[in-house]
Amino acid sequence: MSKEILFSSLRLGAIQLRNRVVMAPLTRMRADAAHVPTALNAEYYAQRSSAGLILSEGTAISPQAHGYPNAPGIYTAEQIAGWRVITDGVHARGGRIVMQIAHNGRNSHSSLMPDGVLPVAPSAIPPTIPALTKAFQQVPAETPRALETSEIPVIISTFRQAALNAMEAGFDGVELQGANSHLIEQFLENGTNQRTDAYGGSKENRARFLFDIVDEITAAIGADRLGVRLSPFGQYGGIHDSNPLELFTFVIKELSKRHIAYLHLIEARGSEMGLTDELHEDALNNAALFRPAFNGPLLSAAAYTPESAGEAIEKKHADAIAFGRLFIANPDLVERIKENQPLNPPDRSTFYGGGAHGYTDYKPFGAAP
Repeated sequence: MSKEILFSSLRLGAIQLRNRVVMAPLTRMRADAAHVPTALNAEYYAQRSSAGLILSEGTAISPQAHGYPNAPGIYTAEQIAGWRVITDGVHARGGRIVMQIAHNGRNSHSSLMPDGVLPVAPSAIPPTIPALTKAFQQVPAETPRALETSEIPVIISTFRQAALNAMEAGFDGVELQGANSHLIEQFLENGTNQRTDAYGGSKENRARFLFDIVDEITAAIGADRLGVRLSPFGQYGGIHDSNPLELFTFVIKELSKRHIAYLHLIEARGSEMGLTDELHEDALNNAALFRPAFNGPLLSAAAYTPESAGEAIEKKHADAIAFGRLFIANPDLVERIKENQPLNPPDRSTFYGGGAHGYTDYKPFGAAP
């Protein structure tokens, strides 16, 4: 019975959802070499248009922002045009789609950077996970270059332009990737931010980068079309903070004051789902913990079943649930949940890179194999 609530409508700021089954942002590395979305990507997203909301894969705001080969961008006219085909396809099927805009920061490799320079970060501290080169080779992480203070406003303005580009490409809104050890989270947490300027030190200073970006995008496209994704207590890439409860309570309360369209929290139990299927079962429940701090719609993600998703909404811990691996393997996930049909298992070996296999060839229920 708890699953029925997944099929009720929901409003996220200016965006009306027909159900509460959200497709999580999923890195798949299947754009072309110029980071332009292709017809294959358009087919993939169109197949999943019955989701209440599709959150796009993390999309680089600039050439410097890339962290993976063949991941899409949103900084050239060709990329905007490629994404427009995708949004038109989703909208033609009655769907809604938001672009997650991202800067990977230190989680990158020099082969992906313009002129082969080092990746950038708040401080020169390397991640604890390997890097992936432009040729899809796994190599040891490099020590990033610490950003100069003068460079930070340029990146903030690039986030703003990426949001405008996303709207030009036909998206219903944008989501800031402030989770998964990306650049915004690298600024937030003192394990990765050891700066002594206005963007380091106190929690207020470390959060300044995020808030400056939020304020710039709000001025450009409106707070009612902006979501923010965070991963409190996450461990991806060696991210850590000395007092995460204090930090994220402060950050979430400040975001609440800005009246953004929604807050998207990754549950700490599944914060490393991109790397492994193993869960941190003893982790705190982020949705329940931070729900009182945010006066607006809250999305929760990581390792949900349809049953546990309905239960989280019924308990008012969240307003909608984002599914990742289940949407990879079940393009018709909404219909399968509604009709109590079995779910395809995902094939992790096809998650990153490649072609149609493991991407667009999962069959809807009842289709011939």
